[in-house]
This record gives sequence, structure tokens and C-alpha cells, in this order.
Amino acid sequence: MALGSQSRMQLKHNIGPCIDTIQDKLFILSQDIWRCPELAYGEKQSHDRLVRFLSDDNLWVVESHYKLPTAVRATWGPFGGKDGDRALNVGFLCEYDALPGIGHACGHNLIAEVGVAAALGLTGALGLVREPTDCLTPLRVKVTVLGTPAEEDGGGKVDLILAGAFEDMDVVFMAHPAQQDVAFLPCVSITDVTVKYHGKASHAAAYPWEGVNALDAAVLAYNSLSVLRQQLKPDWRLHGIIKHGGVKPNIIPAYTELEYYLRTPLVTDLSDLKAKAEACFRSAAMATGCQVEITYPNHTYSNILPNTTLAQLYEENGRALGIEFVEVQNNFSGSTDFGNVSFVVPGIHPFFYIGTDALNHTEEYTAAAGAEKAQFYTLRTAKALAMTAVDVLCCPELFNKMREEFSEAKLKQEQGPKDKDTTGSTHS
Repeated sequence: MALGSQSRMQLKHNIGPCIDTIQDKLFILSQDIWRCPELAYGEKQSHDRLVRFLSDDNLWVVESHYKLPTAVRATWGPFGGKDGDRALNVGFLCEYDALPGIGHACGHNLIAEVGVAAALGLTGALGLVREPTDCLTPLRVKVTVLGTPAEEDGGGKVDLILAGAFEDMDVVFMAHPAQQDVAFLPCVSITDVTVKYHGKASHAAAYPWEGVNALDAAVLAYNSLSVLRQQLKPDWRLHGIIKHGGVKPNIIPAYTELEYYLRTPLVTDLSDLKAKAEACFRSAAMATGCQVEITYPNHTYSNILPNTTLAQLYEENGRALGIEFVEVQNNFSGSTDFGNVSFVVPGIHPFFYIGTDALNHTEEYTAAAGAEKAQFYTLRTAKALAMTAVDVLCCPELFNKMREEFSEAKLKQEQGPKDKDTTGSTHS
């Protein structure tokens, strides 16, 4: 049977005190990760720190190096229900990789903290229930903390999806630091591409005709892509750099390398943008006589699949805690491998204010992510996430609505947008 509204409110009310009692330990965890920034797939010390933190509570079963060298899984429960029933598994995701040169300029130390805090707040509140079999749904409940490496580069969550880490999860939660509180922001799909041009070296002054200039190919491709932008849809993005442009001015470059990011709001549109970009890369090689290699070294990140049910519940719980949400007018943010997760399990990825107007991926944001001032906002967000988990765990109607919306949204996006009717259009 479902949990009564009064009992459900009491359960949600207990989450705050459970988190507040360990706020000092949570701050130390966040600080330890912040002081030791590690790049994607190399988060060894952050991994070990998270393992130690979760292992301090004997109620958690902690698995280090879970499916990836720097991934972590900790599980609590099952709780309530009847023996033999499948446990309803709610997951809280943590990130902890940093950026090269500027450390935790995207606040992933706070993402790790907010995921752990929300999970401990939920399990602490559930542990206070005297008769779990009488007040929860007939299904048993399990809580999972999943430490996911390599969000900034590589796509650790995609690796974990392919390894089956999300197969038994029913709903997932995480939250990302930003400049404001937003329940949903349409993060876009992305793929990165590396382009290598191979030419022939020669003396640039004595006999340039003997050379094949790979830098000319890179510059030609760069300019072609810049011209292409005016023909792209307004919400498509492509941007990149020349990583290697040659050795010396008097040597015709025999090798150059480009790195580009391609983004579209929907992952179903990404193949079209890739085809347009590849035409620019290949035509530059043909025009200059170079050989070209085009590779996609990392996983493609999908756009985040929205779940209005979860977003509305999160907003209601957040407002009860004093969070002031802003209106978002269809603008989009960056990209995240949580998008891929949102296509395999219902989830939510809100953004939260941490007490600064500094922009992500800047030195100023690195400082803000490590400041004590961010703690109030981080833990408040954790409480709202845990309260939202209570809503869907303890109310079958909400849980079913969340699942139905997930299935419908997934089917709609996989089918792609319908072609617009252009009948009667005019041209000038």
C-alpha cells in the first residue's frame, strides 16, 4: 500500500536533520576532492576517498573499482516490503573528475557531495521508520550511490551503461552546480572528432613544390567550417582548435591535427551535422593533396531526456526549502553523459546555485566550488533530491506517471522530429 500523505511528509521532514548531522563530514569529503583535482579516468584519490567515506557506515556495501578502475558503487538495503520481492532501486550519481589546468571549475566535488548527502539523507530518514512494511509500497527499496568517472572527457557513464551498471535501477538523481537554480535545462548532444592531416615535409624556401602542406589542409577545413555555420540550424554548434600546426616556419608541415566538438539539441540530429563537418574535412584534404584520418575518440553524449513529473516534484520540494527557481526560455547549456543515462532509466539532472555569479570552467568558479559558502546551497539541493525520491518511492501513482512519461519521451525522441509542413511558404 502507499504511504499516507501525513507519514510521507514526516519522512521528508526527517531528511533535513539526517543530512545536517553529518554536514561537517560532507564538507571535508568535498574539500578533499576539491584539493586534489584529477582528470578523467585518473581519479584515483577521489575514488579512494569516496570509498573510505561510504565504508565508514557499516550499513553500506561498498564496491571499489566497480566495472571501471575509478568507479564506485555502494548499496543500502533492501528495506521494507516482503522477502523475495524485487527491490525498487533508487540511484544517486556522483562525479569527481576535474578540468586540466583549472581544477574543479565545474564543481564536480560538489556533485559528489550532493549525491552522497542525498543518499544518506534518504537512508537516514527511512531508518527512522518503525514499521517499514506498513508504510512503504509493497516493493522493497534499495538505495545506490554510483560514482561515475570521466564526465568531462570520455563518458564514464556511457562505459557504465555498456557494462550493465544501470540495468537494475528504477530512477536516478544527480545535480550540477551552476549560476542559478533550474529544475531542468536542455543539455545538448555532443560528439568530439579528431582530424589528422598527413602531407609531406620540404624546405619552405628552397623547394616548396616538393612539399604537401598539411597546415593548408587544416586551415582550409577550419575556414570551411566557419563558413558552414551560417547555413546551420540556429541551435546547432560546432567549434574546435588546431592542436598541431607544424614544427618550424621553414619546414612545410607534414602533419597537423584538429579537434572539434559537434553539438545538436537532439542526438537524432547529430548524424546530419557530422556528415556536413566530414565533407569539410575531406574536401580540404582533397584540395591540398593530403591524406586525412577522421576519428571519434570518445562516446557520443545524448541530450537529456526531460521528465516533467520528476522536475515538478523537485521544484515543489525545493521551494519548500526556500529555493528560488528561474524561468528558462528554451536556451540550452553544455553537454553531459547523464543524457545517455536519461535514455535508459528515468532521472533528473537539475542545476543549483552555489552563491556566485562566476561562470563554470573559470578559475573564479574553481574557487567558489571550494568555498564554505557553497555548502548551504549544496546540502539544500541534496535535501530536495532526497525528498523527491521519497515522493516517487512512496506514491505508486507518481512512480507510474514518471515511468510512463519516460517511455513516451524516449519513443518520441527516438522517432525524431516530424518534418514541418512547408506548404504555402513564401520566399523573398
